[in-house]
Amino acid sequence: MVITNPNTQAIAHGRYIRGSVSKVRRVLDQLRGRTYRDALIMLEFMPYRSTGPITKVLRSAVANAENNLGLDPSSLVISQATADMGPSLKRFRPRAQGRAFAIKKQTCHISIGVAAPSA
Repeated sequence: MVITNPNTQAIAHGRYIRGSVSKVRRVLDQLRGRTYRDALIMLEFMPYRSTGPITKVLRSAVANAENNLGLDPSSLVISQATADMGPSLKRFRPRAQGRAFAIKKQTCHISIGVAAPSA
């Protein structure tokens, strides 16, 4: 579903979320284009750790649509859902013979937009 008028879309961002972008994207790909109610049900029963922060951002986007645009939450559809790379936290683990092994703890930025379905 393509939303042509950007004024009828409410967007929420979750920034610096711990977790890799690829693991978040596999969940967002299943939510894009679904209704708010269907997305919440799906998120509740998915076995992934990233569903917690995604649910939080989705609820925030719906709250933005309800309070700022006056839209009805039961009629909203997820119009856009993206995950972008955030900065990596760099940590080091000691290894054999005095060497250090770099560990990159990834973060990501989640953006979810909801809009009323176009007729």
